Amino acid sequence: MNNKSRCRWCNLNNTLYIEYHDKEWCKPNFDDKYLYEMLILESFQAGLSWECILNKREAFRAAYDNFDIEKVCKYGTKDIERLLNNKDIVRNKLKISASINNSRIFKEIVAEYSSFYNYLSSFFSEKIIYETNKTTNVFSDTISADLKRRGMKFVGSTIIYSYLQAIGIIYSHDKECYLHKEC
Repeated sequence: MNNKSRCRWCNLNNTLYIEYHDKEWCKPNFDDKYLYEMLILESFQAGLSWECILNKREAFRAAYDNFDIEKVCKYGTKDIERLLNNKDIVRNKLKISASINNSRIFKEIVAEYSSFYNYLSSFFSEKIIYETNKTTNVFSDTISADLKRRGMKFVGSTIIYSYLQAIGIIYSHDKECYLHKEC
């Protein structure tokens, strides 16, 4: 497993990271539950590394009721305090508050578009975008601006670009990576 050539960012000393790189990153998964989980996790990444968030993923799942959007949308002051006191997740009050707010907006978007993927795909015509060595593009810029207009926080263009890579809309494996392919 470790002797394959992988993307530069993949820490080969972290089996969780290797597993994520090999089996999840850039693989299309448009299920709303997955799209929701990844959006919340990506928003926590702002200013941190994805490896840090990935290492805390199971703790986030436990803390956020397995990313049950119905439950998270009802979180109030006691839940914010509970999350702020959870040493196993990122304890940033602004990000925690944003995650609850963003959950409510995500739910509104799903109601409007029938799925979050339908919303995302309204911004581009390609099924999968193949590109490497970028951190933003016109799609991440546009989606980020729209999500901000709707009231979401921690959804800048770089975060949205990472999100689009994570869910498989943007395929970005390095040319040296054994998973690299072009359209």
